[in-house]
Amino acid sequence: MPPASRDPWLDNVKMVLVTLVVVGHAIGLVEATAGSHWVYDFIYLWHIPAFVFVSGYLSKSFEWDRRRMKSLLYTLAIPYLLFEPALFYYRREVVGEDVTGPLWLEPHWTMWYLVVLLMWRLVTPILKRHWLFLPLSVIVSLVGGIWDTEALMIPRFLGLLPFFVLGLHLKPRHLAHLDDVWVKVAAVPVLVGIGVMALYTDTWAESALLWYDTGYSEIPIDNEFVFQTRLTVMMVGLLGAFAAISLVPRRSLGWFTTMGTATMVVYLFHGFVIKTFKALGWPDFTASYPTAGLVLTILGAIGLALLLASPPVRRVLEPFTDPLGWLESRRRTRTGKAPTSA
Repeated sequence: MPPASRDPWLDNVKMVLVTLVVVGHAIGLVEATAGSHWVYDFIYLWHIPAFVFVSGYLSKSFEWDRRRMKSLLYTLAIPYLLFEPALFYYRREVVGEDVTGPLWLEPHWTMWYLVVLLMWRLVTPILKRHWLFLPLSVIVSLVGGIWDTEALMIPRFLGLLPFFVLGLHLKPRHLAHLDDVWVKVAAVPVLVGIGVMALYTDTWAESALLWYDTGYSEIPIDNEFVFQTRLTVMMVGLLGAFAAISLVPRRSLGWFTTMGTATMVVYLFHGFVIKTFKALGWPDFTASYPTAGLVLTILGAIGLALLLASPPVRRVLEPFTDPLGWLESRRRTRTGKAPTSA
């Protein structure tokens, strides 16, 4: 999208959320550290719902036409086909992790979002036709917990669907209310309350419910309560998502806003760096210095997100995230042909 037509607030939100993605994955290096489970549960209660909601909001224009299907192939399908085996073999051969499962059919670790977003995009022209798909998506999400499989991450496709559909149906005038003073004032106690709830996640829910990929049969909650608990987790996630993004500045923040246009680079490459630190023994260091280890891990994750999104690094890595698009752009530059208008 041309810079003049971009909403700086959305780029700010995207950068904040992808940074939290990196922090959440990095905390896996220090899961034995006191306090890490609280930080992890607090982030995961709302940051994935927020990311999915923004993805839905930015998918409104998707239709089954040639240009958009080509874009879907270039920006989601091709990166998934390339980075799924790359991360799998890096974890197994370099890091020494015992990762198994068929490639592509069962997405590994961070790669799940690419294939799930691709499937959401493919059904977008149907889901945006009527607002009744929103309550229907909630029912689908609740029932989807019965499905216990890792194939194409169908449980996450179904479980997180309401947030995506909500993004499809909310309009700019609706999101403008997030800038109201009372919303910003209320956002702080909402996030504090969610922080308190995160201290007792295993009392009122289970951390596995925050991932939306675990079947009800594997969750130690009675069948008559598991649907209600899933619905509660969804409501908390929605409140937390809106509270958090309402606090993100609407104006352009210069370099930070620019970085928000490079979230795919951050998403695709941060896993390799995190696993490298695991191979270098970072979990052992944090076990010896738990408090310092947790703080340094969080700060390091934030720094990693900013580094990957920085213009110099982005210029080097971006061709790998969209190789066919990069090749086409290079060919147009050589021939002097103007790009096709969006």
